[in-house]
Amino acid sequence: MKELNTFKLVKVPDNITASVKCGVVTVKGSRGELKKSFKHLALDIYMVDKNTIKVEKWFGKKKQIAAVRTVCSHIENMFKGVTLGFQYKMRAVYAHFPINCAISEGGSLIEVRNFLGEKYIRKVRMAPGVTVENSKGQKDELVVSGNSIDAVSQSAALIQQSTTVKNKDIRKFLDGLYVSEKGTVVAAED
Repeated sequence: MKELNTFKLVKVPDNITASVKCGVVTVKGSRGELKKSFKHLALDIYMVDKNTIKVEKWFGKKKQIAAVRTVCSHIENMFKGVTLGFQYKMRAVYAHFPINCAISEGGSLIEVRNFLGEKYIRKVRMAPGVTVENSKGQKDELVVSGNSIDAVSQSAALIQQSTTVKNKDIRKFLDGLYVSEKGTVVAAED
């Protein structure tokens, strides 16, 4: 059953400038600029006025209508990214062999050594705009940070997946790098 019209409005915060052109949403804030294309979705995205974005679907079925709120959530995440930034904390877990993480190329490449005592060096490159660093206060902790939630979470996932245990009982061999905390770079004022 098709619904005639479904729309959702997204309010642009005061300290952010947003623009929409041909399904590409551009957001500028204190931390930088983010661009995201929604061209693959058959939705109307446009600015009603300078601080409201309207996401609209005409004659949509249930699955297509669901995309309206998804796009709004993506846009809100972009607003959060350019003001507060996203930060994932990861912890190294090991039973015997201490995992050694070396960061090079200005925080864009991480090398994982001595995982389960293996000689193989696991190299993981961060997505553009994402930096990784060793935590100052906590031993065996990594901090992955950036403006785009997609890029930060993807980079953290690649680090986690690089340390999967093969040919062993994973209930017993729990070694690896795991996401321990998700938050923002700048503490949110509640």
